[in-house]
Amino acid sequence: MRGDFFARSGRVSEGETEFTNALEIARLQRAKSLELRAAMSLARLWRDQGRRTEAADLLAPVYGWFTEGFATDDLRQAKALLEEVN
Repeated sequence: MRGDFFARSGRVSEGETEFTNALEIARLQRAKSLELRAAMSLARLWRDQGRRTEAADLLAPVYGWFTEGFATDDLRQAKALLEEVN
C-alpha cells in the first residue's frame, strides 16, 4: 500500500523501494501469494516506466511457481500482466 501511495504521488523511487521491501519480506516468510502481489506491483511500476523486460523477468518465475489456482483474481491478473510485458 505504501508503494502504491508513493508511486501515485510521483515519488516513484520511494514506491519502488517499498515494493522491493515487500517482495523481500514475502520471500523471507515464504508467502507466495504475497510475493506474487508485491511482484505484480513492482512489475506494473516498471511497465509504466518502459522497463518491460525487467518486469517480465521479475514476474515470470513467481507466476511459474504456482501449479493451481489459476482461476483466482491474483493469478489471472499476473497472467495478463505477463502477456502485456512480454
